[in-house]
Amino acid sequence: MLDRLDKQPPDALLALIALHDADTRSDKIDLGVGVYRTADGATPVFEAVKAAEGKLLEQQTTKAYLGPEGDMGFVKALMPHIFGADCPVHNRLGGMQTPGGTGAVRLAAALAMRAGVTHLAVGTPTWPNHNQICADLGLDIVGYPHAAPDGSANMQALRQALRGMGKGDAILLHGACHNPTGIDYTPQQWDEIADLLAETGVLPILDLAYHGLGNGMEEDAYGVRAVLAKVPEALVCYSCDKNFGYYRDRVGALYALGANADDTQKIMTNAFSLARANWSMPPDHGASVVRLILEDEALTKSWLDEVASMRARIGEVRAKLAEAGQAGAVDLKPLGEQKGMFAMLPLSKDQVITLREEHGVYMAGNGRINIAGLTLDNIDKFVGALAAVS
Repeated sequence: MLDRLDKQPPDALLALIALHDADTRSDKIDLGVGVYRTADGATPVFEAVKAAEGKLLEQQTTKAYLGPEGDMGFVKALMPHIFGADCPVHNRLGGMQTPGGTGAVRLAAALAMRAGVTHLAVGTPTWPNHNQICADLGLDIVGYPHAAPDGSANMQALRQALRGMGKGDAILLHGACHNPTGIDYTPQQWDEIADLLAETGVLPILDLAYHGLGNGMEEDAYGVRAVLAKVPEALVCYSCDKNFGYYRDRVGALYALGANADDTQKIMTNAFSLARANWSMPPDHGASVVRLILEDEALTKSWLDEVASMRARIGEVRAKLAEAGQAGAVDLKPLGEQKGMFAMLPLSKDQVITLREEHGVYMAGNGRINIAGLTLDNIDKFVGALAAVS
């Protein structure tokens, strides 16, 4: 029966990795794969992670099953950083560990469908896997433009989308450092969004995958906190893959806000049931390490210092790009106001291919670039290549 399956196209970014690796040019630039890189092009293991892994090796006494909820010490240790030390809705929050932020998004979408959601509004463009997850589940996506022509968030489109929806519908919002555009909502816009969600009854699914890489840990959590303070129900998807550099160990969490404590418990029992059917239980190692970091004041400070250095480097590159101004037909100035690791450039597929073949600049076919792939040494080459093709 398996010969009935249709051959699927290869993942575009994985194919891009192979092309970049085969390129022998010494000045090639990789802006495709979405991982953080230092100015030397490395994706190092955090010092805090190394130290906590040593503690885990010494202290861990068993590898027995934990259950579908995962490491609840990890789940609870993250909560003050996401929701605030004095979270006003803490008694209505439940949580569980997931295999990365992707697992959290998958579980949130499945949970929404089990609750009767059939339509999910998503600002476009979005992280491609959002669409793939929803398509696999059979959840209907209703798109609306996320970005305005001036490089800011298209609030008018969001208002229109929310006012055309109601109870029984859901909306997926990026908490901070929007992937792929880098265009975030301001605190004032988040306040308006929270009011609209409370007014319409639309279920918010908040994806916070790059916490700390935008304006700061507190600032990047503003949107999540503003929404949870106004709505009766919400789902929050969280990833530690980026802000702990824990990409391959798949460390994430799903949090649910219910109208009351009993409703929250009911939501979580359904989440556990869905998780059991999907992955049974999440991998333990990375979550245990994150828990050990957050339980230790010195390691927490070390981690936050490392996140701050990542944020500063990303901001430095963005400022340098914005300073370059115009690169041919590409206006780089808005990149200075946008946040996080990603940005979208208005390039055609042919221009992207020309950049790759003639200039050794590798990026996704839709013009998305990973800001962290640039350094102060190669920005001038990149800007010159953009000018040449556009």
